[in-house]
Amino acid sequence: MIGYTTIGTNDLERAKAFYDAVLAPLGGRRTLVYERSLYYGSPSRGAMLGVTLPFDRQDATPGNGAMVALSAESPAVVDAVHAAAMAAGGTCEGPPGQRMDNFYGAYFRDLDGNKICIFKMP
Repeated sequence: MIGYTTIGTNDLERAKAFYDAVLAPLGGRRTLVYERSLYYGSPSRGAMLGVTLPFDRQDATPGNGAMVALSAESPAVVDAVHAAAMAAGGTCEGPPGQRMDNFYGAYFRDLDGNKICIFKMP
């Protein structure tokens, strides 16, 4: 049902380098690129993740309690995405691991403080 969701950035070029590296293990690639935003998706063209400079030209700030959750093919991909985020300068909000019987996940913040979850559910 979700077509796309967006998160803000204060530096689009820096965010582009971060998400190019972090989303590669998911098969994510840039699908749309505009002057003030870029969107990532998979070859199947399902829901997209947008990274954008705020429309009102004010500072981008992460929402308290807001989080984007990205689905992975396997726990190994969860591990790879989290490792890529750490290598690209992200901060750990919860290392990869089994959270519940049916949920394997990891959490990190990007370079602008946006919270991202990567998970695998059966």
